[in-house]
This record gives sequence, structure tokens and C-alpha cells, in this order.
Amino acid sequence: MQKPLNFKLVLLGESAVGKSSIVLRFVKQQFAEDRESTIGAAFLTQQMKIAEDLIKFEIWDTAGQERYKSLAPMYYRYAHAALVVYSVGSKDSLDRAVKWIEELKRQADSNTIIILAGNKSDIPDNTKQVANSDVEKLCEELDVSYHATCSAKSGAGINELFLKIGQLLPIQQAKDKLNNKSTQSNSIRVDDENLTKNKDSCVC
Repeated sequence: MQKPLNFKLVLLGESAVGKSSIVLRFVKQQFAEDRESTIGAAFLTQQMKIAEDLIKFEIWDTAGQERYKSLAPMYYRYAHAALVVYSVGSKDSLDRAVKWIEELKRQADSNTIIILAGNKSDIPDNTKQVANSDVEKLCEELDVSYHATCSAKSGAGINELFLKIGQLLPIQQAKDKLNNKSTQSNSIRVDDENLTKNKDSCVC
């Protein structure tokens, strides 16, 4: 059975942009219209096939309320990827997302992959406050790895979003590290066997 490669993914963004709904849609293929706000953070996992490799997302869905902001570094520390979410119906939520990206650039691991996602793409065009073209320019300025729009409600773009995140992850590096650990473990086991044999044959 193929062993999955584990990767830590953290979701950041203002409250009510749909972070939890995105995770629920991805993990359970469900959507709840009246979800309660996340308190602190929620943890979920989901596996996905990327080419010939099986990866496991260890997902930390953080609360967006201001009173929980100080806890965020605890969750994005050592994250392989950070998914920053805004609502296409709220310019303010995009401004807040930019601040999260700036904070990640300052305080997160320099290797953390940053992805920006605009949720609620299903809302009527006349209620949208954020244009894709404007966000793409912003992503270039902020050096964001990837930008996408999606809808947790309809499911549009959700699997594609996580597939892209998976493709950006350092999979080969994780495989090499896993293989090195396995090699070292076998080496130690063999050494232990030799030590035991030597001990048994010792004349005291």
C-alpha cells in the first residue's frame, strides 16, 4: 500500500469569507449554508493523488476573527503552504488578505508556498467587488505562487485549487527525505544486529 507524503496546509483570511466551507467541500464534498464561525482553529486531513504520488493534506483552518489573530503564527509556523482566502464580493476581505500575505512574507518560513483564492465566485456579477485582473496584478507585486477563484457553495474550482496546491508542493524533496530516513533506519538495524553478534561472541 502506498504511503502518503504529509504536508501542512494552513488557511488564513477574514471571518466569513468561506475558509471552512472550502475545506468542507474539499474533504467531505459538502456545503452548509449556516456554518458557525471557527473558534481558534479546526483540523482536517484529506488525501489526493498528484501524478504517481499520494499526498496527505494536514489542514489547519484558522478563525478569522480579530481576537484570534495572535494565534495565527502557531498554525502557519512550519506550514508547507498557506491558502489565503478572500470573498470576491468584498474588497475589504481582499485588503485583509493582502495583510495576511505581508505577514507571511515577514514571519513564516521562507519556503512556505502562498496561494490566494477568491471564494464565492457563484454570486451575481453585479455584487462582485473584486476583479480578477486587479488581483492578478496584485499577485505579481506580492510574489504570490498562485491565484484562483472558486465557489465552496457550488464546488466550482475547489478540486482544481487543491490539485494546483499539491502540484506546487516539494513532493520530490519529501520523497528524498523519506527515503533517506528509511536508509538510515535500515543501517541502524543492521549495525544493531552486528553489535549483538559481537556481544554474543565476546569472551569475558
